[in-house]
Amino acid sequence: MKNITPIIIGLVSLPALAYAAMPLLTTSGDTERGQEIYEETCIACHGPDGSGALPGITPDFTAKDGPLSQSDEVLIEHITDGFQSPGSQMAMPPLGGNDELTEEDVQAVLDYLKHEFYGE
Repeated sequence: MKNITPIIIGLVSLPALAYAAMPLLTTSGDTERGQEIYEETCIACHGPDGSGALPGITPDFTAKDGPLSQSDEVLIEHITDGFQSPGSQMAMPPLGGNDELTEEDVQAVLDYLKHEFYGE
């Protein structure tokens, strides 16, 4: 009987390889969904280029020491719960005022922000 060990190892390894490739496959989709959300929910205040449509009120996402330099955990909390930047006269409402956003949507828009405006 032939040695089937290489075949078994190959079959066992396939799910792990597929799982490892998943972030690469889903990041693009998440970024696209994030862009849709940004254009529907965020663009009015944060502007098409992320520099803030309301200077001095909305933060500049393109600044290297700006809000996107914070951890994802902090940013997700700010998006989910709302946030008022120090010195700003206006607060961002929870979920940017779009109560239909899911946790996945919040992560997708954050992925888009960091990719599009922060160079990650």
